[in-house]
Amino acid sequence: MGKSYNNVITLTELFSGNHPLLSQAFSPMTVRFFILQTHYRSTLDFSSEALVAAEKGLKRLWEAYEFLLSIQHKADEPLEPDTELSEKIIKLLAELEDFMNDDFNTAKVLANLFEIVPVINQIKDGLLKLGNFTEETLQLMKKTFKIYLEDILGLKNSGVVNDTLKGVM
Repeated sequence: MGKSYNNVITLTELFSGNHPLLSQAFSPMTVRFFILQTHYRSTLDFSSEALVAAEKGLKRLWEAYEFLLSIQHKADEPLEPDTELSEKIIKLLAELEDFMNDDFNTAKVLANLFEIVPVINQIKDGLLKLGNFTEETLQLMKKTFKIYLEDILGLKNSGVVNDTLKGVM
């Protein structure tokens, strides 16, 4: 994309969807997530389809995160820790810092978070019991997801209508 090639899309056009190459308007968080999926030194293949896929991916990741924040161990629930699964999750979470230290590799950070999403969704669907995780593992997942999604990557729930953005547009 370049101004000299006459194929520039401005942020206003991205957010409003007023460009012939765009199929719809995209939220700022979708655009941010789309950019974070690629290492900053790599070429970013821009297309409306890629933005739609990023929107779906962000929604899937954010729904899993919100569910993760809402779950808690019940006092009467028996603990039957699955050590293999817990070790896998702890390893995936521990790698996040290494990826950020490796030249801000946000694409790998997101990939690891997406590897944990099916586990969260299995808990949500009742296919996996919450008792398979110790309280420490559950709290580590919650804390790490919050740190990386909200604090480091700066993602927010884009499902909330932003009146300020609407006023600007």
